[in-house]
Amino acid sequence: MAEAKELLMTAEGLAKLEAELEELKVVRRKEVAEKIKQALAFGDLSENSEYDEAKNEQAQVEARIAQLENMLKLARVVDEGEITTDAVGVGAKVKLLDVEFEDEECYSIVGPTEANPSENKLSYESPVGKAILGKKVGDLVDVQTPGGVVQFKILEITR
Repeated sequence: MAEAKELLMTAEGLAKLEAELEELKVVRRKEVAEKIKQALAFGDLSENSEYDEAKNEQAQVEARIAQLENMLKLARVVDEGEITTDAVGVGAKVKLLDVEFEDEECYSIVGPTEANPSENKLSYESPVGKAILGKKVGDLVDVQTPGGVVQFKILEITR
């Protein structure tokens, strides 16, 4: 069996996972158990769609709880002191220039569980994240994207 790899994340990302896990364990489990209890009161389980629906919901909640617990076991929070401005790393904010379109964007490099492109949070496992990891200000980086190769210049690295 392959050994599970460490999952790097920011303190904010860890807090969000822990909050979601707490919500599922404390609130959602009780809600689903109540739905099952109500569905059982309807009688005949062979034709009880409410019961089937509640059991499916219970399975989804339990699966997500197991997934979150596994992520938290593998999690390693990047300490604020580990974040350097010398090279791109997890937790850093990076200003990139799309060389072709002369478009500047600022991204936070985060763990895969925190990634959200609409909030400019890129996973270190994404194509752009992988390509810029370890690079320095002034470096030109070619990134293979679904639309072809895009060249970025690293303009700034901050915490």
